[in-house]
Amino acid sequence: MCRRKAVCLIQTGVPTILTNNAACPLCGEQTTLYFKDYWRDYLQCRQCELVHVEPAKWPDVQAERAHYDLHNNQVDDPAYRAFLARLATPLLNRLPPHSEGLDFGCGPGPALATMLEEAGHRVALHDVFFRPNPSALERQYDFITATEVLEHLHRPSEELDRLWRCLKSGGWFGIMTRRLPEKAAFDRWHYRRDPTHVLFFADQTFRWLAARWLAEMELMGKDVVIFRAM
Repeated sequence: MCRRKAVCLIQTGVPTILTNNAACPLCGEQTTLYFKDYWRDYLQCRQCELVHVEPAKWPDVQAERAHYDLHNNQVDDPAYRAFLARLATPLLNRLPPHSEGLDFGCGPGPALATMLEEAGHRVALHDVFFRPNPSALERQYDFITATEVLEHLHRPSEELDRLWRCLKSGGWFGIMTRRLPEKAAFDRWHYRRDPTHVLFFADQTFRWLAARWLAEMELMGKDVVIFRAM
């Protein structure tokens, strides 16, 4: 079962239509066809190795919201908390006491924020569908979290850079998203079958972001990444 929170997009709207060999939506380099099934083409960037669905097949805002409304992730659900602990635990081990952060894309049930608050931290919330709070993006934080969010972004370059600017020097950016498997496993990969998942990040994609941001970066397991601002 996919225990995914709703995504928070900084901006929404119909994305620019790209074609095969068009620019990567993250780094702007050229892409090539990576995989094709009966309903979507998947393109991969030659530089950062991000794989993205052809934008003509990205869902619109109404379709996204309808899909997110099907999920029922509760704050007190022990299984959901165990899932989020894959990020919460290593992040808590790094945060100084009484840190202040932002849970970006918190969804209707902000379980991760609750877990961090229970550990003594303060957490602002922003989710364009369920807890819109654009003013939260106008300040800086000791940490930012984005769990099960990046795979939904329609403007990843703009949105991720804007989040990075919200992080204080020495701050932490904790991300959860399933990283790209071996290509031979892609056709069987359940993660790509979600119609709202349009971006798939490889290990190299996060290395490219670390270089872009001049950040420290650590990959953990199959779906956790933590950056530190220098």
